[in-house]
Amino acid sequence: MGMALYSLLLMMALGVCSPWWLARKVRYRTGMRQRLGRVPAELRAAVAGRQVVWIHAVSVGEVLAATRLVTELEVALGAGWVVVVSTTTATGQVLAKERFGAGSSNGDSRRVFYYPLDFAWAVKAYLRVLRPKLLVLMESELWPRMLVECGRAGVPVAVVNARVSDRSYARGLKVRAIWGRVLQLVDLFLAQSEEDARRLLAMGARAEAVRAIGNLKYDVRAAKASRVAELIKEAAAGRPIVVAGSVVDRLNNKKLSEDEMAIQAWEGRVRRELGALLVIAPRHPERFGEVESVATSYCYVKASELVVSNDGVLLRKIYSSWTGKRAPSNVPGSEGRLDIVLLDTIGDLAAVYGVADVAFVGGSLVRRGGHNPLEPAQFAVPVVMGPSFENFRDVVGKMIAVDGIRIVQDKAELEAALIELLMDREAARAMGERGRRVFEEQQGATARAVAALIGMVQP
Repeated sequence: MGMALYSLLLMMALGVCSPWWLARKVRYRTGMRQRLGRVPAELRAAVAGRQVVWIHAVSVGEVLAATRLVTELEVALGAGWVVVVSTTTATGQVLAKERFGAGSSNGDSRRVFYYPLDFAWAVKAYLRVLRPKLLVLMESELWPRMLVECGRAGVPVAVVNARVSDRSYARGLKVRAIWGRVLQLVDLFLAQSEEDARRLLAMGARAEAVRAIGNLKYDVRAAKASRVAELIKEAAAGRPIVVAGSVVDRLNNKKLSEDEMAIQAWEGRVRRELGALLVIAPRHPERFGEVESVATSYCYVKASELVVSNDGVLLRKIYSSWTGKRAPSNVPGSEGRLDIVLLDTIGDLAAVYGVADVAFVGGSLVRRGGHNPLEPAQFAVPVVMGPSFENFRDVVGKMIAVDGIRIVQDKAELEAALIELLMDREAARAMGERGRRVFEEQQGATARAVAALIGMVQP
């Protein structure tokens, strides 16, 4: 009765959102068919005659966290097994095909697909074809119908890198009588921290099903080479580089988006006196056009254009055609100088952090819980964040404890931090090294996760 009511409510919600879904279907037709339960023929071929572990990674962040896990899990499982990967978002799908597809070692893009909507017919269609020995959900993606059907089919479920945000925790406690029953359908939670484990237990998870093993994102390494990062460094031509990564749109109580705040913090002394190049990486691809319109007051270029240009031809074209008409008179030498790079490619941000002199990690000046400060920290790049970092409280807490990160409250403090870190290079390097030590000292969660998952399919 409970699942029937849940399905009815979900169907009603889908009906209310039908105009949005129809618009998305035109753009992502294949993805919509898969979400509605049509299993791709390529996926059927990829799993034929093999035992399956199914990993679900919602979007880009989860795909990045799962990259090393998938590789090490395949090695541990050995011949006759295949790890298939589903995503929810289109950007996650693109990155998953890149990371786990033909371009990677032992890759096969046929094994990457869209996660089904949480209706019985869609979920059962995938369970019938895949017959997984284990379903692994990354971080916090729990859908009741999927958990129920896995239980009926005898498929164990593990949540890896499990975390509980402040918002989810508050809501979970209010509906503990209901949500606790959902949590008890999970066979194993591998939590990011002791605090996440405590919250899962408080919301109703079974004590024997919860372990704290650390954060897989400490084990994430950026790609060794990135053409985009190389071209950005070339465009800077020796000038300092400030990367504003994963910036988000404004909320109702904010007048400015994070990209606007980053530009305003940069366009004063950081640009005029220190000559810094600003790289802006919006968190969501649908905002690329919006952020580009903000950058049109400056000499800017999109990273995707840099990639398709031959040997820097586009850069030379920009330099030669730039007349300085839009250059402010109080910025000496700004004629012919590139000001901003809009990072409109998927999966390059982590490597681009590697060429930065200072990194601002977004989702933190606007209250979105923050994004991963470890991506720049692994390169010993000094990191600046806003006060909203609930999604990475454990990580940021460890960095704060060793003075390996700078927390700012607003745009003015962001500007002051950028100026200080660009002017005092020795202090900036020392801060970056402290952040990197936090990154390195906390590694090992992936190996612990692999051991636990192997124990579930090969006792």
